[in-house]
Amino acid sequence: MSENVFSSCRAFVFDAYGTLFDVGSAVAHHRSRIGNEADRLSTLWRQKQLEYTWLRSLMGDFVDFWSVTGDSLDYAMAATGRTDPALRAKLMETYLSLDIFPDVTATLTSLKERGHKIAILSNGARHMLISAAKASGILPLLDAILCVDDIKTYKPHPTVYKLASDALELDPGEIAFQSSNGWDIAGAGHYGFKTAWINRAQQPVEMLSYQADATLSQLDELLPLIGQSS
Repeated sequence: MSENVFSSCRAFVFDAYGTLFDVGSAVAHHRSRIGNEADRLSTLWRQKQLEYTWLRSLMGDFVDFWSVTGDSLDYAMAATGRTDPALRAKLMETYLSLDIFPDVTATLTSLKERGHKIAILSNGARHMLISAAKASGILPLLDAILCVDDIKTYKPHPTVYKLASDALELDPGEIAFQSSNGWDIAGAGHYGFKTAWINRAQQPVEMLSYQADATLSQLDELLPLIGQSS
């Protein structure tokens, strides 16, 4: 891996959930109320959330990510034997203010100070992303929050990644895209972005045609790979 693999990039675009925001924190905040099935519920919730975005894209049956998140939670609660409308409401509310990973604020601040554009590109609904960014304190660091609401399809469709190059008025090769999801990295690489896989969970490489330009265990490992400030 070249030390300056991202030195030509003028913008750094980030996936939101699992990359900036800890999706497991919603259940973690209510673990005592959920009990022994908390981990299973959290895993199923996230699994179905991803699956439903892909399936709805394939079917041409778009609903926004807030609806997908609610449907996925309903599945996970049913699968774990939970019938608790008040708990459901609390979990959905918590999703609007998910915990941010500890390395995020300092990394975004450093990138901003070096003169780079910074954006979120997410499957999340716009109001969800704005709420989470406000709650975490990173909203002032962002030049754009880009979501799929207007194009009505989900990652990894190329039209989603095109949102970033269009909004930032940059060629794909001038954009570095960071995600904790290997499938998302494959989609972004296919589109033409430089990519950094933030492999927080130490997952194996996805067997897809595009792999990351850099594989990192946490977000702040990105900084040494961008060279001098612009």
